[in-house]
Amino acid sequence: MKVKPSLIGLLVVCGIGLVCSIELAAAAPPSAPPAGYNIDPEFTEKSADGAITIEQYVSKDTEYDWKWQFWVRQPGAFVLLDPEPAEYPAGFRFTGDLKWIVRAQKTGSGEQSLYLYRVTPQGAVAASKQPFGDLAWAYFKTRPEWRKIKKAPEYHITAALLKGIDDNYRWLGVDWPANRYLLVTLSGDADVKGRKPMQTGVVNGWRCRYDLQTGKFDAPALFSEGNAKAVVPE
Repeated sequence: MKVKPSLIGLLVVCGIGLVCSIELAAAAPPSAPPAGYNIDPEFTEKSADGAITIEQYVSKDTEYDWKWQFWVRQPGAFVLLDPEPAEYPAGFRFTGDLKWIVRAQKTGSGEQSLYLYRVTPQGAVAASKQPFGDLAWAYFKTRPEWRKIKKAPEYHITAALLKGIDDNYRWLGVDWPANRYLLVTLSGDADVKGRKPMQTGVVNGWRCRYDLQTGKFDAPALFSEGNAKAVVPE
């Protein structure tokens, strides 16, 4: 029995369409926390106007093996912030215009990084492939102050958001445009060899500024004095 060429073409098209449908279904993001994850109300956070709620869900496989997921609930959307679960709960801050969310994530004993998300009508999405804290460290390494550090930090590496996001850092005496900048502070320790080998702070609160409009870092002059002291070992 011969099969008409037109029928063969139809079968091929259907086959391709079926494969594409399967791939799209596999790539679809989750619509709700998976089984085994339960909300911890203690860590639920809301925006000032109550329009955005961040819910933290935890899965306790064992007494010491906990995994956390962070979900953002807003009108018309409920999305997972990061497909990779965290080992600890997180802290969240909103910009005044509610267009950005900063996540402060503990990553180990005395260590922390930052993650930045843009709020859209479809939900919050990551602002970059890398953690925001890693980008701040990468910027610091391009600065002259970094070359003054004899040994790079290896322990207690932290990237933290400086207080003042709610009122545009007025406590610093600045008059910057509203909802324009994020201020980040970096710290880290290293092993210093000598007669008494010890772990000491080699970066102690070095500050930089991130422009949410341009996506670039800088270090304003008002930080110069403090940043010079921040790279003197404790």
